[in-house]
Amino acid sequence: MNSITVQPPPASASQAPALQKETTVGNYFVSNYPPFSFWKTESVGEFAAALERPPAPATPLGVYLHIPFCRKRCHFCYFRVYTDKDSAAIRSYIDAAIRELTYYSQKPFIGGRKPSFVYFGGGTPSYLSVDQLRHLTDSMKRLLPWDEVEEVTFEAEPGTLTDHKLKALREMGVTRLSLGVENFDDHILEINGRAHLSKEIARAYSYAREIGFPQINIDLIAGMVEETDANWKECVRKTIEMSPDSVTVYQMEIPYNTTIYKQMKAEGKLVAPVADWETKRGWVRYAFNEFEKAGYTVSTAYTVVKSKEKTQFLYRDRLWAGADLLGLGVASFGHIGGTHYQNLHDFDPYVQALASGGSGVYRALTPTADERLLREFILQLKTGSVSADYFTQKFGVDPRVRFAQGLATLGGWGFAEVAGDTIRLNRDGLLQVDRLLHEFFLPEHMNVRYA
Repeated sequence: MNSITVQPPPASASQAPALQKETTVGNYFVSNYPPFSFWKTESVGEFAAALERPPAPATPLGVYLHIPFCRKRCHFCYFRVYTDKDSAAIRSYIDAAIRELTYYSQKPFIGGRKPSFVYFGGGTPSYLSVDQLRHLTDSMKRLLPWDEVEEVTFEAEPGTLTDHKLKALREMGVTRLSLGVENFDDHILEINGRAHLSKEIARAYSYAREIGFPQINIDLIAGMVEETDANWKECVRKTIEMSPDSVTVYQMEIPYNTTIYKQMKAEGKLVAPVADWETKRGWVRYAFNEFEKAGYTVSTAYTVVKSKEKTQFLYRDRLWAGADLLGLGVASFGHIGGTHYQNLHDFDPYVQALASGGSGVYRALTPTADERLLREFILQLKTGSVSADYFTQKFGVDPRVRFAQGLATLGGWGFAEVAGDTIRLNRDGLLQVDRLLHEFFLPEHMNVRYA
């Protein structure tokens, strides 16, 4: 195995293509493969067939539930969220999600499995009341018991977290509370459309720490509207002072369905009013360096952890290793028995489909064996280091051979190296990994990048 070497690229390929400096419109973050645009309505039957098959041996099962409600819509948000739903509409949505889980819980693909991880994402899961949350989680546990769950992640907006709600979340079994802090400056929070202010961050974090959540994560965004170098350094300093178990750092992107894009379009602008890519990557580099000085370890292109042994991201790691994910809720993505699927995009069609006893699934795709290998390879490369032997044993294909051309290109650009069994990205490569992953895409899945 160690005798395999990657040939250097031709001289013409030894220089990385110039980075587009400005932040323009488009999705940058790579979250799945093949790309979502290739998932089709006519393939929903493949998903229905996957439900009727028993699971592959030793395949973990996870549950994701999308809670699409928010107090305000952030100007950079591109997720499916609603700010105009009353309590009756919210109850109808919760009941639809429970009906969806009821339907799936009776299918052969479950195969006697219980969830090993559960994730509540949004939107703002913490927008729900304690009574709504108890009704939801009690119903979920009756259908697929949580007694084997190792991780329950719950995304929260600090301003929606009362002491009562935090205590209830802990009692419900939440093990990782993920706080959408983004920034600590009230002006920047307000101008970017965030609903919370800095005082709410401190209050929510303090009580969450007091009542003993096993893991508290803080989200930051590098490159928000009007963010400055001084502000970013202060955000990093305050985060280190709070000493969360983990920190997730995103680089601001401007997808097409955001408020910022709509304003740009109305004004005829091509460049977004946020920091350019060079600046954002510089800020993340600074943050990673400061966190490392404070004893944290960089675990992926976006995360640092205080203790790599104690702090895990089972949802991420098992999903990136091919776990089954039962996606519930409007526009949710899932993966069952080798088939990807996504639910209906809009609130009323989703709720109505479940109320009538139908499926909420809108489109699906069953990747080929090569696409499954590629998916795991590019997602796990976001950790900065992968083992060739893992892929050889699981797929019967040595990634150093299968991806030799892409690895040679990244190596020639100075971002990657192959050393024995290990394929590794350096810090420069990790900071722009989503851009680099396209070097491994199949030709039919290539598309224009925006950074």
